[in-house]
Amino acid sequence: MIEPSKHYNAAEQHEAIDISDFVYAATGARVRRLTMPDGTHWFPAVDVCRRLGHTNPQKALSDHVPEDHRESLETLTGGYGLSIPAGREWRRDLNVISLQGLILLVNACTKPACAPFKQWAAEVIETVQREGSYTLEEAEVQSPEPGAPIAYAMPEQVAEAIVRLEAHNLQLDEELANGQRESIDLQREMLATQKAALAVQQAMVRAMERIADRLDALVLERRAPVGHLTVLPTTESVLADWRQRLSVTEDVWTVAVVIAPVLVEKGELREPLESIAARTGLSVRRVNESLRLLRKHACIRSRGGAEDGAPVYVLHQA
Repeated sequence: MIEPSKHYNAAEQHEAIDISDFVYAATGARVRRLTMPDGTHWFPAVDVCRRLGHTNPQKALSDHVPEDHRESLETLTGGYGLSIPAGREWRRDLNVISLQGLILLVNACTKPACAPFKQWAAEVIETVQREGSYTLEEAEVQSPEPGAPIAYAMPEQVAEAIVRLEAHNLQLDEELANGQRESIDLQREMLATQKAALAVQQAMVRAMERIADRLDALVLERRAPVGHLTVLPTTESVLADWRQRLSVTEDVWTVAVVIAPVLVEKGELREPLESIAARTGLSVRRVNESLRLLRKHACIRSRGGAEDGAPVYVLHQA
């Protein structure tokens, strides 16, 4: 029976309707709840307002919930000597409302999902006014354990509303899961496409560099005189010849001093730019610019690339 509220020990409290089902029937959601030592239930106002479609929680509380049914979380817990619940969502200034405040917000809601609960609340009031009490039917299946609380059946229209809302939520959850899976698949496809495009771009850059090197070599070959006797060069003669060909900067000369002995002794240079940079203390970019300048002034010429991708250079002999 629904009776006027009175003081009682929380351990002896017996709720005819499970509070979670009751709130779900009213709001269509499982909202957060705080149960105080005296058995009273309090709910974050923002959770309830969001589920009921109230876009301005502060105005909804001001318009529909009296002050004695709403509190700040810090004031509420402090009154019982309790600490603030852990978690970022439990702020000290969080507004909470009592169960009666929740019912008042539901009655002010215009969402169709709240209609069965409102109809049941109206039935309770009408029955109490007419008969002086309202009785919930006991459930057909009772707990087999001795001393266990008696279970009560939910009012039919409220129970039906819960079933419909649960089914709707399950459908939404399934649609959300499908959407997330499709999004993940799409992201994977986009990532694979981006990787393929990057690989093509890198291959094109390498091809363009090889073409440029070959064109430089062809131009220098056309400019070189013919009919001269071949003289075996030495490192000193090569460096002396290079000094006459161009006015070099310190960086270019540093590279020249490193590669000239290799070109003379081995006949070609097959060394990655990173290795030359490590030996000279210059950046890879500066090494590459120095080699390009030596090619431009007919000091060296390109002969393609090695198997490991390193450029191949030989002495340019007039």
